[in-house]
Amino acid sequence: MPTTNRQVLGHVFLRQMYDDSYFPDRAVDQGKAILLRLCERVEAEHPLDLTSLYALTQAATEEFNLLDREFVAAGSGIETASREWICDEFCFVASAYGFTDADAEKLTSGRDW
Repeated sequence: MPTTNRQVLGHVFLRQMYDDSYFPDRAVDQGKAILLRLCERVEAEHPLDLTSLYALTQAATEEFNLLDREFVAAGSGIETASREWICDEFCFVASAYGFTDADAEKLTSGRDW
């Protein structure tokens, strides 16, 4: 089920990574897909509290953990700047769905990048 959230529909995920040739578009596309799946899950499951939201973001974080291997295989990697950009996207998703008080660190806890 595609997302219907207007903020999400008008947002370009991972723009900075697309703009930087260090990051292969194919891998960034996969990161964008992870974030869109997260949005779809939030809309489908309607988390009622931060604990429920964090469970959803943890699953997406684990997908990014696996995706980092794709970046590394392409001669790239999720490093300092991109780590911040990805975390910002998780914060955007939380805010777009009304979780403006979500903790940025908890949204991506369990990350190994």
